[in-house]
Amino acid sequence: MQTEMLEVFREVARHGSITGAATTLRYTQSAVSRQIAALEQELGTRLFDRLPRGVALTAAGAGLLGHATAILDRLALARREVTALHAGTSGVLRVGAFATADAALVPRALARFRAARPGVRLSLIEGVTGGLLAALLAGDADVVLVTAGADRPFDDTRFTTHHVLDEPVLLAVPAGHPLSTAASARLADLASEAWIAGSAVPEETLLAPSVRLGFRPRIAFVAGEWTAKLGFVAAGLGVTLVPALAARAAPPDVTLLALHPDEVPPRSVLAATIAGRTVPPPVTDFLTVLRAEARSLFP
Repeated sequence: MQTEMLEVFREVARHGSITGAATTLRYTQSAVSRQIAALEQELGTRLFDRLPRGVALTAAGAGLLGHATAILDRLALARREVTALHAGTSGVLRVGAFATADAALVPRALARFRAARPGVRLSLIEGVTGGLLAALLAGDADVVLVTAGADRPFDDTRFTTHHVLDEPVLLAVPAGHPLSTAASARLADLASEAWIAGSAVPEETLLAPSVRLGFRPRIAFVAGEWTAKLGFVAAGLGVTLVPALAARAAPPDVTLLALHPDEVPPRSVLAATIAGRTVPPPVTDFLTVLRAEARSLFP
């Protein structure tokens, strides 16, 4: 049973006339008559009584009308929803991001996206790279943000990456530190400093590229959260490296300094999607606003 037959049938029933249905559908009367005859033949019963003036539904026709209307209305709804999904004006966008990206970059991008696409439902998953990529593979996220160092490029072929920005790494020192009035610092100036890091093994921290260049930091305290690291720095217990995306979380009694990129190279912030899969329009639109926000944060 073709949907075109049902559309013709519904119009004839609505008008009570083959002529009226033909005018609405812009068909010839003979084309409408053939469609009705074909539908009646397929169902094995008369759907209309032919009257001197127009037509009237039979009991079988009246029974079919409700089903035909429901089918055609559902198809129309499906077309509208698919069109909206294709246009990126509806659907769901599930973003996964690491903590420092959520300090400013991701919320600003989501706010800008929502203003342009209010019909798209938004959700956020926070985690570290491994967990975020697992969520992407499991179908729990549509796009996730990950990082890659200059010495450790992201090369997992299961994913397609989209460059967002190259994020500088900054040095955080307490107020009153000898370097607190400087504009930048070199690793040679930090040889005797106590360090706060996310691991007792410097190769597992932001210090890793510098360690491979021969720098040997003295890690005095291990703290995982950026707020904790900055709190230790503010208390004068040491210095730490801070991704530029986390700079907004620095308290006023902490000074952030630039470091030479050859000694502490920037890390790449990437958006990852599943390789070989069509990127949904909301993800494409989100990547556009994400890059725009990245440029505004790091002009």
